[in-house]
Amino acid sequence: MATSIRTRAQLDKRGFWTTVRTYLELTKLRIVLLLLFTTVTAMIVAANGIPSPLIVIPTLLGGALSAGGASVINQYLDRDMDAQMSRTARRPIPSGRVKPINALLFGLGLIAWSSFILWVFVNPLTSLLALGGAVYYVVIYTMLLKRNTVLNILIGGGAGAMPVLVGWAAVTGSLSFEPFLLFAIIFYWTPPHSWALALLINKDYAAAKVPMMPVARGEAVTRQQIMWYSVQLVILTILPVLFGMFGAIYLLAAIALGGGLLYYAYQLIQKKDGAAAKKMYKYSTMYLAYLFMAMIIDVLLL
Repeated sequence: MATSIRTRAQLDKRGFWTTVRTYLELTKLRIVLLLLFTTVTAMIVAANGIPSPLIVIPTLLGGALSAGGASVINQYLDRDMDAQMSRTARRPIPSGRVKPINALLFGLGLIAWSSFILWVFVNPLTSLLALGGAVYYVVIYTMLLKRNTVLNILIGGGAGAMPVLVGWAAVTGSLSFEPFLLFAIIFYWTPPHSWALALLINKDYAAAKVPMMPVARGEAVTRQQIMWYSVQLVILTILPVLFGMFGAIYLLAAIALGGGLLYYAYQLIQKKDGAAAKKMYKYSTMYLAYLFMAMIIDVLLL
């Protein structure tokens, strides 16, 4: 009898942690971590140093809940499309591990808690900006743009750029010109990064009838657009130096990283294969992380 009870308890414990992992999977933690990193960067730049933990901790918690909640609702809305694509078919909802209504309630709950925490423990502007980012991602990108226009990534990229505004507002209680430069960098980084991925999974998007750039305009045009937006992005990353936000450390990093980005974008045009697209996608992910790391180092050391 005792052995049976212990076995049942062990199974219940395993089931509990399996459920926790499944719901965490819905939040897309890797993306959330990148968004939080850009938030921290904006906070350090705004404070010209390390901000108070009393601000950092609730800001990151609220930001994580908002971004995670938006990702959950995104998967709730895209569950039919996800089931048609091999890359996403094993996600919790299309695979049947989470019921759609449970995912929706979970996502709404995360966003509600985010708004409450940021409003009470940070400031109302930060709360409204985080909520605005979630609405941007769910309504503007997922519901209005993603399935209907090739401009989905171009316009929808603003959702991923919102965390820098959140971080800035958390420290200063306001917005100025500087955080919008950081916003623009992420906004212009999104198309080449996302289109490189789209080249890799073009067949999935075509099967699900999602008008990503390679599906709607063809792979050749997509490669050209990746180069064009990469050039604009590299130029844009120099502007914060001209406006006095950063110094030599960031400038050298921006030039070196930008050179690498242009190299991989050029290789993508020349080679026209999946390997080149994969390299561009991986490098662009590293590019943004290292660029924002350079911002932090520049502020803390100079």
